[in-house]
Amino acid sequence: MSRFVTAVTIGACVAALGLSAPASAYWEYGHETVGEIAMANVKPATRIAVRRLLAKTAMLETPECPAITIESASTWADCVKKLKNPDGKPRFGYAYSWHFQDVNICKPFSLVEPCKDGNCVSAQIERDVATLRDRHAPKKDKVQALVFLIHFIGDLHQPLHAGEKDDKGGNDVAAAYGRYEPARFNLHSIWDGPLAERAATTGGSLVHRYPARVRARIAAGTVSDWSRESWQLAHDVVYTTALKGDPCAPNPAHVTLDDATIDSLVPAARLQIERGGLRLAKLLDKAFS
Repeated sequence: MSRFVTAVTIGACVAALGLSAPASAYWEYGHETVGEIAMANVKPATRIAVRRLLAKTAMLETPECPAITIESASTWADCVKKLKNPDGKPRFGYAYSWHFQDVNICKPFSLVEPCKDGNCVSAQIERDVATLRDRHAPKKDKVQALVFLIHFIGDLHQPLHAGEKDDKGGNDVAAAYGRYEPARFNLHSIWDGPLAERAATTGGSLVHRYPARVRARIAAGTVSDWSRESWQLAHDVVYTTALKGDPCAPNPAHVTLDDATIDSLVPAARLQIERGGLRLAKLLDKAFS
């Protein structure tokens, strides 16, 4: 099974039930919200620099996947996964493993093995910031680093991109979401899609200018710290909830997230989107300082 789901997949599954489809998946709605929060909280000079680079995204030669706005840039890295080279091989296949890091939640936290050779999301985030700060890096490299960075910060803050238990980040765990049957979703797609949308639209808009003290508190720490935090959330919230208190128990044939459970998960999912946005703002300010 693919590590990722698409809006088309989710929409088709829900349509088969005769129900209204979630408007967007995390790769769309969640990522866009992270980008919008960041742009509302970066320094004015950073905002100008980001827009100038996004205006040059035609250099990426991916007209099927525009990235001229912060919203479209936030989903570019997922969009280009469908692009093929003339030989039929994925054009951006080399970046497949950059969207996640398989850190087992039932073992001590370590990025050494999951990030060997730099092929994981946290390593790529740091590489992208370094590229943006490099005065000698080619302009095209900077443009690509920017759109990857915008997306990868969102990925890191989806807990199942940071922690898992040999189940492809929850993709192998069939799951019922409220009245949606378990055959239609898995644990990963729920956190990517309907739960992310529910979180981002519950309790008022997350997109606004945050007080300096709030920005400093939430954006504190390093990429490694944020990786551990998201991994811990996968253990303490995602799997503990889905497996009824024992996150390291064998995965059942399917899990059920009823309405009360979904309500209990919204604050954690909402906080992750907020964290992603403010931490992206921090890294963009650093990259363009």
